[in-house]
Amino acid sequence: FDAEKLESQDAKAAQRIRERAAHLYWRANQHAMRALEVSIPGFKQALIQNDLQVLKQLKQEHVGLAYWAAASWGGFISLSKDDPDKVADLPLAVNLARLAWEKNPNFDHGSLTSLMGTFEASRPGGSLLVAEKYFDQAIAQSKGESASPWVAKAESIALKKQDPKIFTQWLGEAIQIAKAYRNLENELMRERAVWLLEMS
Repeated sequence: FDAEKLESQDAKAAQRIRERAAHLYWRANQHAMRALEVSIPGFKQALIQNDLQVLKQLKQEHVGLAYWAAASWGGFISLSKDDPDKVADLPLAVNLARLAWEKNPNFDHGSLTSLMGTFEASRPGGSLLVAEKYFDQAIAQSKGESASPWVAKAESIALKKQDPKIFTQWLGEAIQIAKAYRNLENELMRERAVWLLEMS
């Protein structure tokens, strides 16, 4: 987010921030994947080979690790779009998120469901209709107290549809929720929503 805001003023500084963020995402992914590997030996190789015998060993207690591994992987890939080898791992991150979601679709009040929406909207061959259903489910799971799925929905759906009306509407919802339910995540999402509106 900081890199995006800085882009028009100092492209080199923005690139440094992106590289640092990508590094942090990668470290987070490696930590989470190692923890999964300790609990389920051979897990990463099974993910690569889609070995269901091993993958089905993922239990409720592993869902948090799987979520963070998938989310950080997705973040890393989104900052590595110029590297085809890294982008090629997107299906693995999507499958990992799906494994976790199928085990516990309500994880963290809709955070995992929202991640599923983001992945669905960004993966090759993904469906915006399916992605929107994920975001709506995440909004319901958060009981309307999280701004995050509204911002994700606006960026993943409205921007791709090139629909400024719903883009503005959904970001407005995010801002109102963030004001009503104050916490760090909502404040960060409010700042992003305001910036996106200013840039549109």
